[in-house]
Amino acid sequence: MEADGFMSRRTSVEAAGVDSRVTSAAARAEIRWLGGRLLGTSGRFHVSSRMAGEQDFVSVSHRSTPETLTSVETEVDYEGLPQGVSTSTHMLAGAVAGIMEHCVMYPIDCVKTRMQSLHPEPGARYRNVMDALRQIVQTEGVWRPIRGVNVLAVGAGPAHALYFACYEKIKFSLSDAIHPGTNSHFANGVAGCMATVLHDAIMNPAEVVKQRMQMFNSPYRGVVDCVSSLLRHEGPAAFYRSYTTQLTMNVPFQALHFMTYEYLQELLNPHRQYNPSSHVVSGALAGALAAAATTPLDVCKTLLNTQEARAIHVVQAEAATGAGAVASASGSRQISGLGEAFRTVYRMGGVPAFFKGVQARVIYQMPSTAISWSVYEFFKYIITKRQHERRLHGDRDGDK
Repeated sequence: MEADGFMSRRTSVEAAGVDSRVTSAAARAEIRWLGGRLLGTSGRFHVSSRMAGEQDFVSVSHRSTPETLTSVETEVDYEGLPQGVSTSTHMLAGAVAGIMEHCVMYPIDCVKTRMQSLHPEPGARYRNVMDALRQIVQTEGVWRPIRGVNVLAVGAGPAHALYFACYEKIKFSLSDAIHPGTNSHFANGVAGCMATVLHDAIMNPAEVVKQRMQMFNSPYRGVVDCVSSLLRHEGPAAFYRSYTTQLTMNVPFQALHFMTYEYLQELLNPHRQYNPSSHVVSGALAGALAAAATTPLDVCKTLLNTQEARAIHVVQAEAATGAGAVASASGSRQISGLGEAFRTVYRMGGVPAFFKGVQARVIYQMPSTAISWSVYEFFKYIITKRQHERRLHGDRDGDK
């Protein structure tokens, strides 16, 4: 009998003495739940009752046919990759997702950097994101919003490869240790934090060069000129001046981001199947929430990366005034450290200054994280499906 998705274990087997054989086999039946989850929404489950020399049979809510058997066998619990899959699987999917995420959303990232300027030039004062894009294209050319995208693409590939590979490895290891067979929000948060440390170590130099080239009236001719100028005038430390600030921002950002994403997946996609719409919605909402909450730290990071001239002048003037000397408009002093960045931002704009560019940051992060998760989950699904099919073909060849 069938009721509420439950079904009797019936199978059409036409052979003498089948009842006794099935009864004997049922005592040793192994109900295989792939990843501990039901596959699909049709109430199907896979039962393996194998006797010596016998093949598996599949119990479903309707009479088994060759088409039904193929459909059930090819359904994949892609959330947990097959046994023996190398880390390169996650790294490949992560690299593609990272490059697409940053390249597609780069023009909005350029606007965000400019809108976070503490004392913008008259020609770089914008009302909103669309106004900024319109002015940049009209006054500086159609290619100006994507200037510096090449250096970001070079950094995003390896950074996101390590990012997702580390996240998946730590997430499953910790989840199995804390709550075997279930999802752990604590494990998701810890995995996100650890993955961020590796990600930012690679991305920080690319972020510095990118933001220097995104600023209004940037003096650099290109990426190579920017890198060589930084090395000559500020030294190698310039590429990691904002690293601790970046970690301070990204650790809570990624912890909140991953926990929100996994929580929304439990609500929207409880069976954790490949569901593009749920990945897009979960990624967008998780990115928006994390971005808004960490905007003050992002403003400080932008200040440390760009070393905005007017902000440095304010710091120098206050230092000179406090010493009783005449402030000099020029000098080699630089803003360093999260504490000094916080003080500078507050002096130049008060509390509202910490939320400069929050609109652009949220608009950037929503589609950015949606693209990242949907592309990553898609490639993970495709790679997993192909490996699952190869394994099935190998098993069939072995039976022959």
